[in-house]
Amino acid sequence: MRWPRSLQSQVLLAIAMALFLAQGIGALLIYRAQHERIEGSLVHTAAFRVGVAARSGERDWRIDERAHPPGPLQAGLPPSRGRVERTSASPARSAELRETAEETELRRILEDQDLPVADVAVVHRMVGEDERAQAQLVRRLARDPASPTPRHVLVAGVRLRDSDQWLVTRVFMPPTEQIMLRGIVWQTLLIYTLLVGAMWWLLRRITRPLAALTTRLERFADTRDPGGQLEPQGPEDVARLITAHNAMEARIAALLDEKDVMLGAIGHDLKTPLAALRVRIESVDDDTERGRMASTIEDITRTLDDILSLARVGRPSDPREMTELSALVAAVVEEFEDMGEPVELGDTVRMALPLRATWIRRALRNLIGNALRYGAQAEVALAREGGEAVIRIRDSGPGIAEDRIGAMMEPFTRGEPSRNSETGGAGLGLTLAKAIAEQHGGTLTLVNHRRPGGQVSGLEAILRLPIN
Repeated sequence: MRWPRSLQSQVLLAIAMALFLAQGIGALLIYRAQHERIEGSLVHTAAFRVGVAARSGERDWRIDERAHPPGPLQAGLPPSRGRVERTSASPARSAELRETAEETELRRILEDQDLPVADVAVVHRMVGEDERAQAQLVRRLARDPASPTPRHVLVAGVRLRDSDQWLVTRVFMPPTEQIMLRGIVWQTLLIYTLLVGAMWWLLRRITRPLAALTTRLERFADTRDPGGQLEPQGPEDVARLITAHNAMEARIAALLDEKDVMLGAIGHDLKTPLAALRVRIESVDDDTERGRMASTIEDITRTLDDILSLARVGRPSDPREMTELSALVAAVVEEFEDMGEPVELGDTVRMALPLRATWIRRALRNLIGNALRYGAQAEVALAREGGEAVIRIRDSGPGIAEDRIGAMMEPFTRGEPSRNSETGGAGLGLTLAKAIAEQHGGTLTLVNHRRPGGQVSGLEAILRLPIN
């Protein structure tokens, strides 16, 4: 059985199980008390009959068949005998289970009446298994057809001291016990249903605002849009939680706005002098020195672009659009091929999913650029795995030490530790690609690709994007 995952379902299940256990125990105790009361009544009836028969000294009580002539249903039954009979054998059969508690009670009652009891036997039996009980039942129904039909009979036998005869009587168990059992079951189910229904209503009232708050949190985490805040609702504790969340959300939105303004100002204030420097270096006569200065300015510009992109990736302004991902991957690979780079497009599968194409293109360029920088060549493939689109970019480089794979996703971390612009940028490419994947609800992982012998044959970047 699958365990429920929501708070409402788990609490409701726990309460339902506790109520079921409590109601079951209560119903069992009531049933046992009623059953013991009925059993006590049957034993007292049997004791009364046996006591009267023992004191009267009669061999049997007989029914006056002249007053109650046998009907057609009584044909073939044993002779009409009274409620107590005398027999030389115990009424308990060898395979039957003796009712020791009833035997003890019957002995106590008779001994309190100063009857010398030598042995007692009490058993429960189906009416259909006892010939004499069937005869008594048929005669009773003949006299009163409207009377209820019992299914069980209590057979009680007593042997007095200095006697080899058993006094045996049969007392029908009233069908009211089955009616009582059905009543207890229905009562238990009714109370159980009412209590569980009330708890469901109460839990729904409590958890509905929590569910709305969860949806709002997910939406804010995805869009960073402060609009559409929830009105405080539900119990006081939940309403206070929603109020606190609204205040925190407004503060986060304000900080993000301040960050965007600051980054925009930094970007403008830095790019303007960089553009002026790019113009001024044209006046440098030394070609080598001019080339170095231009390369430095380009490196600073690219780093600045990466930093600004990384800051903006959490609050994208462009909406997602249905995009043919295989065509986008092929277009990026073709860009590198046009530049003469050793990039190969492997197997791809056509699929369309909602994307921000500009950001995904940027992530693919960063990943392929890293593969070319550290692995000399790159192979790109696209496949569908379950509900995800999986882009794999594999190089043939030396890979990354296992203990450093996680750190490679951190900002300003590079596979080549120097800051030489010829061997890489500022170490933001993987960080930006990971942020773009998470922006789309996906993941980016790095895995060392190994040959059958276990030797590392390259690094594989795996970009997973949810299709729906």
